[in-house]
This record gives sequence, C-alpha cells and structure tokens, in this order.
Amino acid sequence: MENMDFDAVVRELNARTENTLMKTLGITYTRAGENFLEATMPVNETVHQPYGFLHGGASMALAESVGSAASHVFARQKVLGLEFSANHLKTLRSGVVTARAEAVHLGRRTHLWSIRITDQDGRLISQCKLTNIVLEDR
Repeated sequence: MENMDFDAVVRELNARTENTLMKTLGITYTRAGENFLEATMPVNETVHQPYGFLHGGASMALAESVGSAASHVFARQKVLGLEFSANHLKTLRSGVVTARAEAVHLGRRTHLWSIRITDQDGRLISQCKLTNIVLEDR
C-alpha cells in the first residue's frame, strides 16, 4: 500500500456505493491510510430501532461495510465477511457516527479488522471484529 493515493481510494469507494446498502444508510467513506479506513453514517430516524435509538444492525452494517472495503483496498480482490461480532456499548438518537477499521491481521487469504464506532464527541458506541476471506480471482 506504499505510495497509494488514499484520497483517490476514498473517492473510488464512494463511487461504488450507488444502489447499495451503504447509499441507503448514508454511509460515506471519509479517510484511508496505511492500515485503516474510516466511514461515517448519520444517525436519524432512518437508522433508528422502534425506541428511537440507533439500531444495532445499522451499526453492524456500517462496521462490516468499512471493514470489507478496507480488505478490498488492501487485497485488490473481492472479499466476503466470514465472521462478525459486535459489542454495543452506548447508543444515541441523533448525530453522526464514525467507524474506523484498523488491520489486526492481513494474511493472504484472511483479514482480521478491529472496528471502533464512535460518536461525534469521540465516545465509543460499538466495538466490532470482522474476519474477511479474500476470494481467489478466477
């Protein structure tokens, strides 16, 4: 990933979200670096559960979206989520959440990402773990 134009990576990822869950949820890729990728998602009624709080499933979709995209950037191949876990620690009714996926392991066939979702004040909302499988080109 040396000499990679990370601004171009972010633009490419955002261009690929048309007609996807990422577009439906308002997920926008915002920053990329050597071993990380970030994305944001607005928190409003479109991602609420019935009690008016951020839906855990929306948080999980954000985390898996950023972790899978990060694997794609690193491997430059198709990747699929293999295992996912999340601990929801706080919730909120409005604002913006940011997911930051950081590489834990980048193997030839599997990638492990730690994904922290925080609110606009930097408070931890969810801590997630995603294992991806890198698909062979055929």
